[in-house]
Amino acid sequence: MAQSSHHEEERFNDFYCEVKEIEKRDAVLTSQQQIDRLLRPGATYFNLNPFEVMHLEPDTPIELIKKKYRTLSILIHPDKNPDNQERAQQAFEVVNKAWKTLENEPTRKRCLEVYEEAKERTDAMIMEKRKKLRKEGKSDAIPEDDPGKYKHAVYVMVMKLFADMERRRQQLDLRDQEERKRKREQEIEEEEQRNFQKEWQKNFEESRQNRVNSWQSFQAAGTSSTKPKKAKKTKYTSFNPPKIKPESR
Repeated sequence: MAQSSHHEEERFNDFYCEVKEIEKRDAVLTSQQQIDRLLRPGATYFNLNPFEVMHLEPDTPIELIKKKYRTLSILIHPDKNPDNQERAQQAFEVVNKAWKTLENEPTRKRCLEVYEEAKERTDAMIMEKRKKLRKEGKSDAIPEDDPGKYKHAVYVMVMKLFADMERRRQQLDLRDQEERKRKREQEIEEEEQRNFQKEWQKNFEESRQNRVNSWQSFQAAGTSSTKPKKAKKTKYTSFNPPKIKPESR
């Protein structure tokens, strides 16, 4: 595990040195070089640091940051790069996002705090290195004694801290999305329950009215069947005895 971490750090160091060599060689980058710098492999990681995007030191005054933003945004603007508009648009959005972070005082202050924390952590790491070397009876001279190496160590720590911030932000966004999704599902379930209760109540009322109507009809039918029937009048006729026929001899 430690060997893998050490190998990963070496790869990062090599990449860092390569990037810095390119930046030194190209003191004034062309529009294409700026686009390539902003979209180079690993740019998603490096572009988390707005000062890295602007190619500025963290102690640069806001007036100079604004000036650099205007120069850089014009240089990589899609309209100025018709043969490479898609990549220019991507680079332009990266620069614009970095400027919005730095022009806002609270977010710029947070970025500066990242640098301060990186220095503190780097200094603590250096102290631990020296302490370990002294304990082993060795010289406490370390590579970070060189100003360039020290600056590089701080730079690496800065990038790690920005990466940690981004991971936490993504985790919070994910939690927020899940919470909003859960609330929405709950709202839908409650709405369905209310509709079900409303429908059930409606059906119950209708069926109750039908039962009442049926009972009233039944009672009405029962009442009419229990009324006494009128006796039919019998017609009486007078009795007429048969006539006696005279005997014939």
